[in-house]
Amino acid sequence: MKQSKMFIPTLREVPNDADSKSHQLLLKAGMIKQIASGIYSYLPISKRVLNKIEAIVREEMEAIDGIEILMPALQPAELWQESGRWPSYGAELMRMTDRHGREFALGPTHEEIITSLVRDELKSYKKLPVTLFQIQNKFRDEKRPRFGLLRGREFIMKDAYSFHASEESLDATYQDMYRAYSNIFTRVNLKFRPVIADSGAIGGSHTHEFMALAEIGEDTIAYTDGSDYAANIEKAEVIYKPNPEHTAVQSLEKIHTPGVKTAQQLADLLGRRLDEIVKSMIVKVDDRYVMFLIRGHHELNDIKVKSYFGTEFVEMATEAEIEGIMGAKPGSLGPVGVDKIEIYADNSVQDLNNLAVGANETEYHYINANIGRDFNVKEFDDFRFILEGEQSADGSGPVKFAEGIEVGQVFKLGTKYSESMKATFLDEQGKARPMIMGCYGIGVSRTLSAVIEQHHDDRGIIWPKSITPYDIHVISVNPKQDVQRELADELYETFKQDYDVLYDDRSERAGVKFNDADLIGVPLRIVVGKNAAEGMVEVKLRKSGESFDVKVDELKATIDSLYGTLD
Repeated sequence: MKQSKMFIPTLREVPNDADSKSHQLLLKAGMIKQIASGIYSYLPISKRVLNKIEAIVREEMEAIDGIEILMPALQPAELWQESGRWPSYGAELMRMTDRHGREFALGPTHEEIITSLVRDELKSYKKLPVTLFQIQNKFRDEKRPRFGLLRGREFIMKDAYSFHASEESLDATYQDMYRAYSNIFTRVNLKFRPVIADSGAIGGSHTHEFMALAEIGEDTIAYTDGSDYAANIEKAEVIYKPNPEHTAVQSLEKIHTPGVKTAQQLADLLGRRLDEIVKSMIVKVDDRYVMFLIRGHHELNDIKVKSYFGTEFVEMATEAEIEGIMGAKPGSLGPVGVDKIEIYADNSVQDLNNLAVGANETEYHYINANIGRDFNVKEFDDFRFILEGEQSADGSGPVKFAEGIEVGQVFKLGTKYSESMKATFLDEQGKARPMIMGCYGIGVSRTLSAVIEQHHDDRGIIWPKSITPYDIHVISVNPKQDVQRELADELYETFKQDYDVLYDDRSERAGVKFNDADLIGVPLRIVVGKNAAEGMVEVKLRKSGESFDVKVDELKATIDSLYGTLD
């Protein structure tokens, strides 16, 4: 493609509101244009990259018998009401009403649509399993769109759904998808980790996220170097090891603690370590209040609390609610004398005696409170976030933390949707049973941004060969000179027979052309310049910056050889 005919509105300056490297480079390289907050047009260069990512996705989906379809983005509310998600999904669901007063939503995902489609068409176990997928724009009314394509209100997603007659069948497809996703992210040259994750609003019992490692990542991954173990920090299990050593039990004592509102302030006042202090928190779980005890240096993990109680509604009680229940302000709460609400504690609290806790009286605390003597705990469990350096769940070593961008996720949905929406099949005995489902998503536009986050330098993007918008960038330094223009034209015609070629034939200064070439990031560059009359051109590798002169009659063999070495 001749660059003079292309639409590539590159920028000289980075926009002030671009808050990630991929966002900055996509805008600066003329690949996207913001229409509104979190909503972008994909311009020609980025569209070519998206096409290549989608082609890889399709190849890997079809390799595991995935069948492509296309479902409507506009979804009727009654299907969401059947599944129970219409009132519970939250403000991210873009809702609207048509001229007849009928409610709709712009689809953030398609569990309801696909379940209604399959329940109407597949009635027998003989038709199962089946996996259907699509690549389509999705919509979520993000409260704070940011990082360009990484968190937008409209984005491109591949979503797939599988239907099964047995758990064993679902397990097999789940593993197929897991491998397919690993293949996809390997082929686009991402450094990634599959991690144990939380299923969130979609639901399901088992899920992995595929996280591209990046400093801008919004999620923290706990992993080890000793194995392939990795988990989202919200799901990383903390292994409890009992500590048999305890100090002698002492008498309970109430002390005045003016101005003390935090565990650290209490530790400082008492001259104790923070991990020797116990924090007491009041949490609303569904329609009841519960007290949680954790050590001072730990943080309560609401995802683990939700999992323990089997609910989606968990939130911290407000100050007014706490005063109404406990008769004291936050900062002075504790378990001694509490009988109105149940008390749960993190496993590590078992290792302590002579605890320092709130006295449920503002500006007073107890020291030497002991479990069993001064208060009772209904149950101990893993209710906290893991700390860096603690032992991993698989015993492979201490966990490390890394930031990651979620680019894909696989779920075992089970019968969450098929039961509520009555998607059943007849088994071998002719008995109606709910279909067992899986759900699998890849953020296609997010993957594009994640690749840029990992593959760039201070001059621009460095595209991996598998998804580069063009293979070769031919640049005519001065097309007004006949020799340069004619040779560049000849090379363009020659190479475009075997490669995707972008040909910069514009009447721009050489510096502008080279800066734009660095921004766009095509792997191989052929520069036709002052040595054209001698039959010499410059070849430059975008990734390494290495450049060298090549004779024109040796150029094809040189490019073929170099291209084979690119990753």
